[in-house]
Amino acid sequence: MGSISLRNASLTATDTLFSNLNIVINDGDRVGLVAGNGNGKTTLLRAMAGLTELTGGDIVRSRGLQVGYVEQDMPPQSMDLTLHQSILEALPPSDRDTDSWRVDVVLDEFETPEAMRHRVLRELSGGWQRIALIARCWVLQPDALLLDEPTNHLDLGKLFQLESWINQAARNLPVVIASHDRQFLDATTNRTLFLRPETSHYFALPYSKARLAVEELDVAAEAKRERDFKEVGKLRKQAAKLTNIGINSGSDLLVVKSKQLRDRAEKIESNALSLHKERSGEIRLSNSGTHARVLVAIENCDVTTPVGEKLFRIDKLHIFQQDRLVILGRNGAGKSQFMGLIHRAMRGHASEGIRISPSVVPGYVDQAMSQLPEKGSLIDFITGRFDQGDQRSKSLLAAAGFPLEKQGRPIAELSFGQRARLGLLALRLSEPNFYLLDEPTNHVDITGQERLEEEIRTHEATCILISHDRSFVRGLGSRFFVIEGRRLKEVESPEPFFAAMAAAAS
Repeated sequence: MGSISLRNASLTATDTLFSNLNIVINDGDRVGLVAGNGNGKTTLLRAMAGLTELTGGDIVRSRGLQVGYVEQDMPPQSMDLTLHQSILEALPPSDRDTDSWRVDVVLDEFETPEAMRHRVLRELSGGWQRIALIARCWVLQPDALLLDEPTNHLDLGKLFQLESWINQAARNLPVVIASHDRQFLDATTNRTLFLRPETSHYFALPYSKARLAVEELDVAAEAKRERDFKEVGKLRKQAAKLTNIGINSGSDLLVVKSKQLRDRAEKIESNALSLHKERSGEIRLSNSGTHARVLVAIENCDVTTPVGEKLFRIDKLHIFQQDRLVILGRNGAGKSQFMGLIHRAMRGHASEGIRISPSVVPGYVDQAMSQLPEKGSLIDFITGRFDQGDQRSKSLLAAAGFPLEKQGRPIAELSFGQRARLGLLALRLSEPNFYLLDEPTNHVDITGQERLEEEIRTHEATCILISHDRSFVRGLGSRFFVIEGRRLKEVESPEPFFAAMAAAAS
């Protein structure tokens, strides 16, 4: 039996991120760890793995428990190794000759093609690098598993495969998963921990059911707070009235009674529950509008690789104002190539078979937020790229989750989540009327994802979306297209495609 126990666990950076956390994670407990970006998830996982310390409390691992921790990034020194070598590297040097067979066993578990095993990590997709990170952990045969954002950069096929693997190979271990993918959490967890500064909440439920339960608690807390402050108001009025009567009548008893009422009001006020709000920066979009009905018209157009190899053909596609297109397809089918082709056409590069309305103003976001400059600070980027002025730029950055003291930081030092928020702020300031979104929710927390979806709907923005986040696709798409048989085909729903991908991975 293995377990990880948190006893009064607390973490304080500039602010308190969580406090007095008391839970025990046992064999078979698969815990979804949920909180906004920068609110302590990674630090808690690292502390559970014994790689760092919290600011308060204790973490106790059962005797002899070997904890496997899958971090978000491959160590830079490993990027020039082959996939096979990078996993072999995780074994103790003394075991590499005798136990190298374990590397192939793990790669077989993840259905890794033979040719892929001997390619250099730097040349592989982000999804395969993610699989390498998980395999490096699993080859050590851990007794507990900690996963930090394991779904980022995975295509749907690999995502379903990872779900199946967790539910089978790791089903009897203590498992903790920090993720912003709501559907993935529902598919792989049976418990959910919502990290909060004052009172964190732990439920023996997968994410969606736990979300309903925590919302009920929040509603009850808000109602209690309202009742408490109404009572405080009444007590203060009574105290003021008794004070006046006591002074006018010279009654010391009434003055003492008045003080007792004020003390009672202050006690209720100090004990009143503070309402929790996720402390992630706001995400806002805009829509500069257009009078054109058809914004993009495509007929008899081939989508190709950069070297000209045909990926698929579009016979006819018209994109109308307020359409929200979702492009589905297996990894390598050409989704991102299609997005790039449309983006280039919108920027004035003529493409055969594509007509763009002159009124289109594109806003483009790719998986790597490549529209952000490599050099310079946050404030330099916003003031230099957009005509907002110094004070306005500072306010915009603060609202996006970047306090004044952090606005001079180099963009290169930002976390993935911070880069995503800066990129979405830049997208808004470009004032587009047509959004091209290639995996926009990578590294964006759940609150941010829901806010992004709400903004697109509220502004009735026209967009093309590529995403492996099933919750986001289902909540946002109005038209769905699948790349199949080297053709782009419109379908009524994404569900058959999701089902086919899940069946192939099982």
